[in-house]
Amino acid sequence: MRVNFGVVVFPGSNCDQDCFYVIKDVLNQPVKYIWHEERDLENFDCIVLPGGFSYGDYLRTGAIARFSPIMSSLLEFANKGKLIIGICNGFQILLEAGLLPGAMLRNRSLHFICKYVYVKVENTNTPYTLLCKKRIVKMPIAHNEGNYYIDEVGLAGLKNNAQIVLRYCSKKGEIVDDFNPNGAISNIAGIVNKNGNVFGLMPHPERCCELELGSNDGLFIFRSIIKWLKQK
Repeated sequence: MRVNFGVVVFPGSNCDQDCFYVIKDVLNQPVKYIWHEERDLENFDCIVLPGGFSYGDYLRTGAIARFSPIMSSLLEFANKGKLIIGICNGFQILLEAGLLPGAMLRNRSLHFICKYVYVKVENTNTPYTLLCKKRIVKMPIAHNEGNYYIDEVGLAGLKNNAQIVLRYCSKKGEIVDDFNPNGAISNIAGIVNKNGNVFGLMPHPERCCELELGSNDGLFIFRSIIKWLKQK
């Protein structure tokens, strides 16, 4: 079985080609670009919302992209239990669209951050992490609004339902504020929805799928997606 991926392209997306390259040339899976004005997602198994600056991040990150024509189809796609992964700006769009709980604030430093960080995989029981063999992974981040926020009730819900998937940590796996690059509540770097099929994360797995880039830890996410869909 081959897994059909779709990479959504918004005006201002800039990581769409990175995702396309990894899926097609590294993982040898079929993939197509999907312009944000398209609506037909029938032939896809997994949709990727890539990083970038949709609509130039005007108004609020992801706030304009949330009204693109494709988003209504994406909601139906999610309601069918199909897989959606939103990376960086894609995560922000999923939050704005209500497909994931919470919101993004400016980094507490008020500066754009671009560097490798260590992330702890808290939940390996998802379609995106089932092949994770290492609990501490090294991935790059590149964002200005990656400060994830949710109120206390929402945070308790995330914890109780094992919806927190990734948390920023030290190289040894310590979850402390010293290793929280953007001020995200509870060091949260990635979450899934209650059904486990919609995943949003701030680190860029597509930028660390080859050792020449400094890490290939991002491969476990894409390989997990493929494995899960083939098993299903």
